[in-house]
Amino acid sequence: MTFLPDAPTFAAYLLACLVLFVTPGPDMSLMLARTIGAGRRAGLATVLGTSTGTLGHTLAAALGLSALLAASATAFLVLKLVGALYLAWLALDALRRGSALTVRAERVGGGFRRAFWTGVGVNLTNPKVVLFFITFLPQFVRADAVNPAGQLAFLGAAFVAVTLPLGILLVLGAERITGALQARPRMLRAIDWLFAGLFGAFAARIPATAR
Repeated sequence: MTFLPDAPTFAAYLLACLVLFVTPGPDMSLMLARTIGAGRRAGLATVLGTSTGTLGHTLAAALGLSALLAASATAFLVLKLVGALYLAWLALDALRRGSALTVRAERVGGGFRRAFWTGVGVNLTNPKVVLFFITFLPQFVRADAVNPAGQLAFLGAAFVAVTLPLGILLVLGAERITGALQARPRMLRAIDWLFAGLFGAFAARIPATAR
C-alpha cells in the first residue's frame, strides 16, 4: 500500500505516540479529573471526545501538509527543519519545567454527551495540539513519498488507534494512576527525560537526513 510508511519509520512513530501519551498533558489531566469527579462514564466520554478532536487535527494537518508538498518539496523540507527546532524546544522545556501533574476532581453535568463534546472542544481549541501535529507528522514522511497525503492521514489515524485504548485503560485505573504519579516525583522526572531524549533524537535526525 503506497500510503504506508516504511517499517522502521512506523516503529519510531509508534514509540513516539506511546511517549506522548504517558507524558502528562491537558488531555490526560482532563480525562483523570473528569473520571475522579464524575465517574468512569464521564471519563470514557472525555477520552472519546479528545480522540475525536485529535483525529480532526491530524486529518486537517494531512490535507494542509500534502498540499504544501505538492506545491513545493523545498517548502516541505523547510517545515520539517522548523519542526525539528520545535521538537528540540519541547525536549528542553520538558527538562526545564517538568511535567508535574496535579489533578483535581472536576464534575460535569449533562451526562455522556456533554462530557464527550467538552473533550472535543478542549482538544480542538488547544493551539499547542495544532502546532504539534503540523510539526510532528512531517518528520515521518519523505519529501519524495509516493502518496504523502495517504501517509499523513494513516499516521494520524494510527495515533488515535494507539492512544484511544490507552486512554480507556487510564480511565479504568484513574485513582491508582494519579496516586502513583503524584506520590512519585522521580517517576514523573523519568518520564520527562524519556520524552526529552526521544524528541531530542528526532530533532537531531532531521538535519542529518536533509544533508
